[in-house]
Amino acid sequence: MIGLTRRTLITASPALGLAAAARADGSVILPIWPGAAPGGGPVTATEEVVERPLSPGGLRDRIIKGVRRPTLTVFEPARPNGASLLMTPGGGYKWVVMDKEGYECAARFAAAGVTVHVASYRLPGDGWDAGPAVALQDAQRALRLVRARAAAKGLDPRRVGVMGFSAGGHVAGCLSLMWDRPTYAPIDEIDALSARPDSAVLVYPVATLSPPFAHPGSRERMFGPAPAPEQERAWSLETNARADAPPTFLLHTADDAAVPVENSLRLAAALRAARVPTELHVFEEGGHGFGLRFAKDKPVEAWPELVLSWWRRKGFV
Repeated sequence: MIGLTRRTLITASPALGLAAAARADGSVILPIWPGAAPGGGPVTATEEVVERPLSPGGLRDRIIKGVRRPTLTVFEPARPNGASLLMTPGGGYKWVVMDKEGYECAARFAAAGVTVHVASYRLPGDGWDAGPAVALQDAQRALRLVRARAAAKGLDPRRVGVMGFSAGGHVAGCLSLMWDRPTYAPIDEIDALSARPDSAVLVYPVATLSPPFAHPGSRERMFGPAPAPEQERAWSLETNARADAPPTFLLHTADDAAVPVENSLRLAAALRAARVPTELHVFEEGGHGFGLRFAKDKPVEAWPELVLSWWRRKGFV
């Protein structure tokens, strides 16, 4: 990884906070791109936040549709332990889930000392010229921005992880396995930093894009209704496993009817074959999209502690 200098931080300062906005809960929103996101195209989607019906217990369940200006919502811990995390919520590449797989989970890990950055990212079905690479563009830039921000705030730029859920698990997995794939032209010194995460946590991830275990909605939004086999292979995580991938933690349930557990089983096998340190947890029940709120009173409720324990053993926290 290229080191950060004082000049880099000064030059990068607009992206590191001058355009930031504060939220009522004390978190900060940062733009991922200092200007317009790369690549135009026939993008007709309108960005909007949609309030879905409240979950049990009166919990909010918002989604973002048609992301045009990707952001990071930053959750600062009271006692930072030096680790930073990029979090990519799910949504089947149809939208981005804000609360259930974003802010709630971010607050949980921030309480453990991790500085968490929840991403909104652009969606491949919205007409961007980059097509299936558009979310990876945002993830690469976001990880570099988190790494630059860590150095600027006295955190450890060599302890920057990624955590993704469902289709956001595919975004996080692509970042873990394709961090050095050129997807956009560098725009500033931040883009000289490595986009490789130092650890990866994938929660019920969309991993394979080949039948019969691909999530149909994610697959179609990435490629259209009739993708070529080479497209599926190029963007399936198990076919991109590599020896220099970061240590990876996989979590799934056996009764996941939306994204079959074979997604994690196949990816775990491919990572182990590449000799990547890999931990896999499969719970009998829990379904899909449980986050924190729907894991309550089930064995899978233990998943945040399992992640924290794994991070401690890896020296991440």
